[in-house]
Amino acid sequence: MTKMAGTIKNKESFLNNIAQNLGRPRRSKGVLRPEWKHRPQDGVLQGLNQDELLEVLKEQCIRIHTTYRETNSLGLYETLKDTVMEYGGGPVITWDDPRFREFGLSSLINDDLPREDVKTHIWDTKLGDENIKKAEEANVGITFSDQTLAESGTVVLFSGSGKGRSVSLLPATYIAIIPKSTLVPRITQTAQKIHMQIQAGEEVASCVNFISGPSNSADIEMNLVVGVHGPIKATYIVVGDR
Repeated sequence: MTKMAGTIKNKESFLNNIAQNLGRPRRSKGVLRPEWKHRPQDGVLQGLNQDELLEVLKEQCIRIHTTYRETNSLGLYETLKDTVMEYGGGPVITWDDPRFREFGLSSLINDDLPREDVKTHIWDTKLGDENIKKAEEANVGITFSDQTLAESGTVVLFSGSGKGRSVSLLPATYIAIIPKSTLVPRITQTAQKIHMQIQAGEEVASCVNFISGPSNSADIEMNLVVGVHGPIKATYIVVGDR
């Protein structure tokens, strides 16, 4: 993913206008984070171990119409292959993510699926928008989860080089591989992680995607409709870390 440089115009007059409408002087330094007396968000699901968080995630998957599967690193290969085939095969698109190699999935993506006439494509930054076209044509998109929120059944994806947003958005179906260690209670922990990265001066993701199962909408008379503007089916495969 290529970073684009931009120019900020009229920044000072814009910020001065906001301060004026707030009825106070412009503040450019000395702004401190409030010390809140009550922080209920920190207490949600606190004290649960990874196995207990897994049970919360499993229950939430039922509510968000997501297929839940669990395996170990040795069984991941067959579990992923079976899921792809159950979704009707290719074309398949994946991130260019070292975890595919670390979890022994490179031969599945590069050799075994193509041998069975399942087309595969790995996100290639050199191809630019051609990757988006491949995602539009894909039947299955596959990514790893960077952080997983047990409370809401949400996979968190930190976009970056080789990790295009389209892989989880445009294909007809979506598979998220979830290393068990990525489980955290809720969105609070993701916000804290990003904040700490910023405080440490680290580079943060160009985009953070929160995906809770297949696409859905309930804004029409509060009737849930699944599969309206993205993947119509989703599977979470939880795997023990290597």
